[in-house]
Amino acid sequence: MANSERTIIRPDLVLDVVSGELRPDRAIVVEGDRIAGVVAAAEAAGEGATFVDLPDRVALPGLIDCHTHLVGNVDSGHGYAELLTRSGAQEALTGTRNARDMLRGGFTTVRDVGTFRAFVDVALRDAIDAGWIPGPRMRVAGAYVTCPGGGGDITGLAPDVDAVVPYELRVGVVASVDDVRRAVQRVLHGGADLVKLIATGAVLTPGGLPGAPELTEEQIRAAVEEAALYGADVAAHAHGAEGIKRAVRGGVRSVEHGSLMDDEAIEMMAAAGTFLVADIYDGDHIAQVGRERGWRADVLRKNDETTQTQRDGFAKCVAAGVRIAFGTDSGVYPHGLGARQFAYQVRYGQSPLEAIRSATVHAAELIRWDDRVGRIEAGYLADLIAVPGNPLEDVRVLETPDFVMKDGAVVRAPGG
Repeated sequence: MANSERTIIRPDLVLDVVSGELRPDRAIVVEGDRIAGVVAAAEAAGEGATFVDLPDRVALPGLIDCHTHLVGNVDSGHGYAELLTRSGAQEALTGTRNARDMLRGGFTTVRDVGTFRAFVDVALRDAIDAGWIPGPRMRVAGAYVTCPGGGGDITGLAPDVDAVVPYELRVGVVASVDDVRRAVQRVLHGGADLVKLIATGAVLTPGGLPGAPELTEEQIRAAVEEAALYGADVAAHAHGAEGIKRAVRGGVRSVEHGSLMDDEAIEMMAAAGTFLVADIYDGDHIAQVGRERGWRADVLRKNDETTQTQRDGFAKCVAAGVRIAFGTDSGVYPHGLGARQFAYQVRYGQSPLEAIRSATVHAAELIRWDDRVGRIEAGYLADLIAVPGNPLEDVRVLETPDFVMKDGAVVRAPGG
């Protein structure tokens, strides 16, 4: 349904994510792509307006996932060398499917934190913004900044093949502080909105250890300094405690994963105001689906070694007051299922309201779009979802949104 000049949405309840109040008898007035106001339902009127009635449903802001990978196929668990069997065009086309699924799942904004084929995410973002394809608005990283053989490099190749990997798959590979500065310039000049560092080893990369640092503190600080010249933030993939501490001292905006953090790392994140973006759902998906489909044994082992420690660390971060933004590592599991993580965040210490805030007001703050998304307020973009139940009583209803609006246009309606 295309957005009309004026649309009036009348749900059963509206969740104010800032106050935590569920407000009955309210109407959300949308003009163009913006929210014009939230008024008493009886006062909502407008000649020529389109009315959307959502009985027995709770409306809340469109959700924000701060750790996605929309470009390419869902990971197969067999390493990244198979990326050489797919073209950049194939990666882009699968990105269009993934973007559609993400949007229909209720996520109207994402921070996409890396693709191996450099700048395909930039093209996907721009195509969505131009209205060519449906999808969430995106903040993108362009390419990974990683050490040779590290968690963001193409590994597992024969030595006589390794040297012929296309340049676009290794745009961000760095070996020195000067390399880091040049790589940051490359990704930002290429259209990226942020910089993604691979500060430690990874779970899904053949070889390497998730707990082992792969960038020095000097390299991380150089990335932060160079990005700041362009007004850009830095996100650091960091599983291990030492890598997290280097990232915090280096000034990154967010730590991604945080699977093997220790108490000192938690204290540092809390003191510095560093965001934690922890994908605490997908370890279960990897363990189940990976074993069913014969994923690599080392991948399954590393997943087993990090899943529960990550969740325990998440609970400690909640208790310590670390700023938490919602992020799922969408792409490890099928896109569109990210709302399954809400129940995990509640299980590990957050209230349903705080879990929802992590994907609305706090996520918007992380990506510095808190002036336009994450709230149902006048002047904000008309990004809304509605769910068949009260998410403050059962956060799992967020897994089944049956109404989604982005920029004032209905992209999913009950029964559709």
